[in-house]
Amino acid sequence: MTFVLRESELLASVPTGLLIGGEWRRAASGATFDVEDPASGKVLASIADAAPEDSLGALDAAAAAQESWAAVAPRDRGEILRRAFELVTERADDFALLMTLEMGKPLAEAKGEVAYGAEFLRWFSEEAVRTWGRYSVSPDGKSRLLVQKKPVGPCLLITPWNFPLAMATRKIAPAVAAGCTMVLKPARLTPLTSQLFAQVMQEAGLPAGVLNVVPSTRAGATTGPLIKDSRLRKLSFTGSTEVGRRLLADASETVLRTSMELGGNAPFVVFDDADIDAAVDGAMFAKLRNMGEACTAANRFIVQESIADEFTEKFAARMASLTTARGTEPGSQIGPMIDAKSRDKIHSLVTEAVSAGATAVTGGAPIDGPGYFYAPTILTGVTEGSPILSEEIFGPVAPIVTFSTEEEAIRLANNTEYGLAAYVFTRDLNRGLRMSEKLDTGMLGLNAGIISNAAAPFGGVKQSGLGREGGLEGIEEYLSTQYVGIAVPAGS
Repeated sequence: MTFVLRESELLASVPTGLLIGGEWRRAASGATFDVEDPASGKVLASIADAAPEDSLGALDAAAAAQESWAAVAPRDRGEILRRAFELVTERADDFALLMTLEMGKPLAEAKGEVAYGAEFLRWFSEEAVRTWGRYSVSPDGKSRLLVQKKPVGPCLLITPWNFPLAMATRKIAPAVAAGCTMVLKPARLTPLTSQLFAQVMQEAGLPAGVLNVVPSTRAGATTGPLIKDSRLRKLSFTGSTEVGRRLLADASETVLRTSMELGGNAPFVVFDDADIDAAVDGAMFAKLRNMGEACTAANRFIVQESIADEFTEKFAARMASLTTARGTEPGSQIGPMIDAKSRDKIHSLVTEAVSAGATAVTGGAPIDGPGYFYAPTILTGVTEGSPILSEEIFGPVAPIVTFSTEEEAIRLANNTEYGLAAYVFTRDLNRGLRMSEKLDTGMLGLNAGIISNAAAPFGGVKQSGLGREGGLEGIEEYLSTQYVGIAVPAGS
């Protein structure tokens, strides 16, 4: 089978409707929208475009299924997730290719996301049976205290375009494990992976109405009525801080429980006692995972003055050697940016920094030809206060600034409204521990350029969001705590 034929057959197998109450259906208006290949701009597929009446129908289905789904035994819910893990793993090549087609990442990286995304299914299949409460005697001995966990109820899950599988499984898996029903609103730019995953969840035995999927080009119009509906009990959003703020304001009207995984501006701090080669390896992972289109991506490289030249030279050589091509091409290491708007924003930040005195050691411009490609770029001499140091770049661009003392490094690292991830490279364990205490961040990679793990709590502080996904904490976001005060048993 030729690769082109395989692409066509895979795309033809992806559901193109809305999933509501266990059935794939057209949008009420009959409207559709196109999903494009960012490497070429060509249309991959057309899928149903949900309107407000469709999303309300999805909430109807979720609300109707909530009571019966919450009554399903935790072990049975876990077994559905385990079967889903096995099905996704069996179809890893299909999911990887689909993500590469609609999002642009190289196939090798897409396969890594399949493994990462599937792990949330396995992790929460095991956590489904561990939603423990407690029973105790009150301190005064006059009553008994029963604390139990219950599913929050119907949830609205809004996922971003950059990790089409992992962001869906990271939200869906704990909701399933906890006994919650869901309405999933996938990103307009990359909805196909969510469509295929929802089909897999059906194959795994998830009952009708538990997971409903409403792709749409009108996010606010589609989700707004749900947020105002008293039947909705939970909102989980991954995306920009700007949109997150608006959703939090909307959610305040009904005091809706929320989880927000928002923007990032991760510092990557390299001290003069670090293993420079290991730091460069870590920088490649932290900067270029997903071509830099990740909220955890290293956005600012803060390097001690005495080693800045050596680090920059080695880092630039690695960046300049990367192969930029469509993600399906053999040897592709950097795929296209998601769309022209994103690529233009990246270039605007770079040109603004250069005009203010920075130097592009390598790269520094879009790549000519079809698709939305940008050359891997390193900038030195970036002045403090430059927009490229305060805004999410979301691309393969690494601005480097220098520092002299540990205190200065901490000041530079914390000089941001965000606090999602940070990276520190040093051989001094005491220094590493001091940095963990002094950096305003929800996650820290200590001598590590990759930190995401299904078994760890993912989330940030400050304007990077609220709540945690993954780890022991992940399922708590979908559970409410109920206390029952019991009179002293007769005869006590």
